[in-house]
Amino acid sequence: MDDETHYSIGDLARRTGLPVRTIRFWSDRGLVPPTDRGPSGHRRYGAEAANRLNLVRTLRELGVDLPTVRRAVHREISLPEVAAAHADALATQIRLLRLRRAVLTVIARRDSTVAQADLLHRLAGLAEAQRRRLVDDLLDAAFTGLPADAGFGGIRRSLTPELPDDPDDDQVEAWVELAELTLDPEFRALLRRLAEQHAADRAGTPGVRRDAVAMVRQQVGPALAAGVDPTSPRADPVLAAATDRYARLCGRPDDADLRRRLLDRLESANDPRRERYEHLLSVVNGWPPGENLTPVLDWSIRALRARTRAAAD
Repeated sequence: MDDETHYSIGDLARRTGLPVRTIRFWSDRGLVPPTDRGPSGHRRYGAEAANRLNLVRTLRELGVDLPTVRRAVHREISLPEVAAAHADALATQIRLLRLRRAVLTVIARRDSTVAQADLLHRLAGLAEAQRRRLVDDLLDAAFTGLPADAGFGGIRRSLTPELPDDPDDDQVEAWVELAELTLDPEFRALLRRLAEQHAADRAGTPGVRRDAVAMVRQQVGPALAAGVDPTSPRADPVLAAATDRYARLCGRPDDADLRRRLLDRLESANDPRRERYEHLLSVVNGWPPGENLTPVLDWSIRALRARTRAAAD
């Protein structure tokens, strides 16, 4: 071989920009073996050594382990095979890092205790089947034993989070918080109460699909947008229209008892945990953000309370 094609470790270091100790380390592990040795016993490398060193450096910077690099440079496996396998491994690592980041973000935002931090960490690491069981347990507690004709099949589907295989950071963080909420006994009791109230309202007129909140929103929305005070006389016809529609839903007369019944429904629905669950659900599932019903519920509750007190007086 021509002397011009022989390079010392120092020559390769200058050509590649790699430290001498790194080249020696890779050489000792068979990644870039010397071609021969010079008269003084120093290692000498052929012309292809610089290209092989660049390949090894690229793979190592991409995080490929040394045994796999050795197989690639010796052509035991192809470079595309190495890239595909490593890409899959990185996808798993990225998902794990997202989960860890989400947990740390929630812990920092809430100033969590050690016990709360441990719970969030365990919830974030649940496998898909475990996530499904967690949600199913919540929804079973809410709907089991209630009439099948109350439309709970569709409602249940609309309340089910489906974390995608490749979630973004916001979806992961939302799932962690949502999973924690499913274990909240007060939230579970709230969801059951809302389901029971919904079933009771539908018992009067089977087949009706709209619920009390939806009907109130339809009547109250324009008045709220127009700035109508819920305690003023201008609110009377708005509230009357809402209670009339609710009475027809329940198959009951529009009287003081019905208005107290409606007030009870709206106060239950106005729990901030319900609103938070629905917001987190939309983030996890990639749905457009839903309408914030709190202003409509607040207006309606104030209107009903004012007239309930007036009727009692």
